[in-house]
Amino acid sequence: MDDLFKALPKLLRAAGESEEVLEAAAFAAWQRVAGEGIRGSAVPFRLYHKTLVVSVPDAAWRKQLEALSPQLIFRLNSLFGQALVTYIEFRVDPQTVNDARAQQRHSQYEHLVEEEDALQRAGELDDAASAIHDEDLRRRFLLAAGSCMNRKGSK
Repeated sequence: MDDLFKALPKLLRAAGESEEVLEAAAFAAWQRVAGEGIRGSAVPFRLYHKTLVVSVPDAAWRKQLEALSPQLIFRLNSLFGQALVTYIEFRVDPQTVNDARAQQRHSQYEHLVEEEDALQRAGELDDAASAIHDEDLRRRFLLAAGSCMNRKGSK
């Protein structure tokens, strides 16, 4: 992910004025700049004419983040290598924040299920490999199975 952010200024110059690319870059950069403490309660909603609109759950969050806004803008634009965001508008929109939290929990759940499935498959492979008495054949079997799992995991 660090490589992506290092290449971001070049990517943005190459993209020109594409609003979709600029907005996607702003959203990705927000996730990095906001950090874990803010990310769960402040969700980027739209980039419009260099204004990043961010949804927050309540007025207290809005007030706190408005105070941090100059720092956040500086950090965002440092990642972009240009002044892509000149203002951040914090809107109280608890539904958008709750939806984003639910989506994040769902993604985390799916990731855990995938990890559990991988561990189960690894256990099954280990059982199958232990039935192979020839050490060289067992090693080749495990290498081939691992290679296959890596290919499936990278899709």
